[in-house]
Amino acid sequence: MEVAPALGCTEPAAVALSTSAAASLLGDKEIISIELWLDPNIYKNGIAVSIPGAQGGTGIDLAAALGVFGGNPALKLEVLEPVDDEVLERARKFIRERGVTVHLLHDRPGIYIRSKVSNGTDEAEAVVEELHDNITSLKLNGKNIDDHELITRTEKNQNSVNRLEKWLSEQSLERLVRLLDDLDGDDIAFLHEGVDYNMRLAEYGLERAPGLGVGAALEQLSHEGVLCKDIMLAARILTSAAADARMSGVHLPAMSSAGSGNHGLTAILPIWAVRDYITYGGEDVVLKAIALSHVITAYVKAHTGRLSAICGCSVAAGAGATAGITYLMGGTVRHIAGAIKNLIEDLAGVICDGAKAGCALKLATAAGTAVQSALFSLRGIDVKATDGIIGETPEQTMKNVGELSTQGMIGTDRTILNIMVKKHFEKV
Repeated sequence: MEVAPALGCTEPAAVALSTSAAASLLGDKEIISIELWLDPNIYKNGIAVSIPGAQGGTGIDLAAALGVFGGNPALKLEVLEPVDDEVLERARKFIRERGVTVHLLHDRPGIYIRSKVSNGTDEAEAVVEELHDNITSLKLNGKNIDDHELITRTEKNQNSVNRLEKWLSEQSLERLVRLLDDLDGDDIAFLHEGVDYNMRLAEYGLERAPGLGVGAALEQLSHEGVLCKDIMLAARILTSAAADARMSGVHLPAMSSAGSGNHGLTAILPIWAVRDYITYGGEDVVLKAIALSHVITAYVKAHTGRLSAICGCSVAAGAGATAGITYLMGGTVRHIAGAIKNLIEDLAGVICDGAKAGCALKLATAAGTAVQSALFSLRGIDVKATDGIIGETPEQTMKNVGELSTQGMIGTDRTILNIMVKKHFEKV
């Protein structure tokens, strides 16, 4: 279910992974050109978000240059971990003097990043597609390198994820909940590791108020008595504080979910916040609730696609979080189903307009709504199938969201991107 550490926003990281992999095929001669071809959603999510190690710097060109001059492709989505001030200055100097050429592939579906890096004598290419860390092709001077370690490892990854998504899309909610019975000690330890990753981001966000400072502002408002810190506000504070930190480029990894760091924050932190307000059966129960959240997040993403016009943090990870919260509060499969339908009825219209500091606001909304949807379902409030896109079952509801995303909002996604591109070039 692609639950793995990711340093910074996954789209700039994927760009850096591609350029870093290409650059690794070249010698030590001076790099003279970097060129990129990107699908619309990689472009949309990479254009405005801060990059780890870049001192607040943003931009696809910067991510690409950092990957070339300091990235380590063996680290996958933590490719920018080695970046320091010297690497940053080299990258900025290259952009000032030579620039990075970026081509937007308007009609390219799915995740696709092709990078070409040249040192004047040799030219290397790398392609990332389908998954953010899936390098499917490496070339040196136009010749395929078929036996490279980076390719063989990630092809297996892609195939296993594709099989998993197909399997997930065919399951019932009841079957997905029963998966929790198969968790072992290693699974529980890994789930706790994910909590630790994301709590470090939340604590940083609360302490330093980076980015928009949404989490810290909500916390301050509660201290001032303007807002009451109840179970919903606690979830909003913790989740948005972590998003503040991550979207500002803090050099701390997040535990992702369904391939997205912000999905991971939404899937994990509202559940961790809720535990302070209820009686439950021990820490293992909380971690099982988080496991269910990851499963439901991946289930929704299997229907909506990796990147779309719909905010996956709200709809996919929000559905996961409300399922986990309902489970933690002792809800049955019926209650979990109701909570998922409640959340989707509430948040299905939230658009994705790229990764940026403002994502903290959307994560705050998703976290609070996840708690509210669970509480409503546990008290018999369950949106009916006569309402809008809601189906008779949670499975059908999530399939309807997928149809909305993959068929109904293609034009919306293009319009969002056009607005963002226009803003970018007006600024430049």
